[in-house]
Amino acid sequence: MLKEKIKAPDFELIDQNDESHSLKDYRGKWVAIYFYPRDNSPGCTTEAKNFRDNIDKFKSLNAEVVGISPDSPASHKKFADQYDLPITLLSDPAKEVIRKYQAAGIITRRISYLIGPEGMIERTYPTINPAKHAEEILNDLKELSTN
Repeated sequence: MLKEKIKAPDFELIDQNDESHSLKDYRGKWVAIYFYPRDNSPGCTTEAKNFRDNIDKFKSLNAEVVGISPDSPASHKKFADQYDLPITLLSDPAKEVIRKYQAAGIITRRISYLIGPEGMIERTYPTINPAKHAEEILNDLKELSTN
């Protein structure tokens, strides 16, 4: 967890529908951004399905869920369609955003951030359990939303 809030690095990436997204697009909302290594790997699929199964709870708290990996928009589209994922999956093949958010490694690290409506990083999740991660973020989101 962060001790002091810092501004989240902005980005502009393409999603699974070939649409451009930037962090600025989400101003006024909470954003859960999670970085993951690869579409269709077991852990990544578990994590994405966990977010999918909790998406209504995120929406009820004025929050969006965004996944970022180095996979292509076409790979993201196939992944989203296969598992009926109602979340935005952004492609970062050059790993520029992945590096900005300290998710770079031999493979992309699993790390997530909860970004507040003003664009500040409110929570960092350097270690996650893919099967329970959405609930962890939701618990923090509920706590932060009431403060």
